[in-house]
Amino acid sequence: MRTAPPLLTERLILRSFTLQDAADVQCLAGDRDVASTLTNMPHPYEDGMAEEWMHACSGKFEKDEALNFAITLKIDKNLIGGIELRLDSENENGELGYWIGKPYWGCGYATEATKAVVAYSFEVLKLNRIHAKHFKRNPASGRVLEKIGMRYEICHRQHIRKWDNFEDLIGYGMLKSEFGEK
Repeated sequence: MRTAPPLLTERLILRSFTLQDAADVQCLAGDRDVASTLTNMPHPYEDGMAEEWMHACSGKFEKDEALNFAITLKIDKNLIGGIELRLDSENENGELGYWIGKPYWGCGYATEATKAVVAYSFEVLKLNRIHAKHFKRNPASGRVLEKIGMRYEICHRQHIRKWDNFEDLIGYGMLKSEFGEK
């Protein structure tokens, strides 16, 4: 089975998920505060869901549809989150999505991980454009995108229904020609 290449940053190792990560994924991503900020994260996060999700990720990777990285700390190898790049090869673009476990919020890990994946996207995958969206009520995610050099592009008003509430989605993007400007 193919796996994504590990990406190294100053404090992190981004690597493929393994089934040994399932309990940590369930615990961290299943936190209501984390799940509430993500369009497709279930809550409660039931037993077996992490394994099912990892198998789906593997299938998407095999079809060159997406790369999913476990975000782990270099110091102790602990899983702290996940990052996905959904690929549109025909149009040479990718959509970035990420989550960080609540105990690790506010430490700059999301910024560090997204920088690494964006660099990989432009330098290795040779994509032309990367884009990402976040709920309007989660401005911290927007700050991450701005810190890595993405530009605000659009607000999709009441675009997603999350737990009986309609959520505005804020969209950001970056072109290969803009990469490294910041």
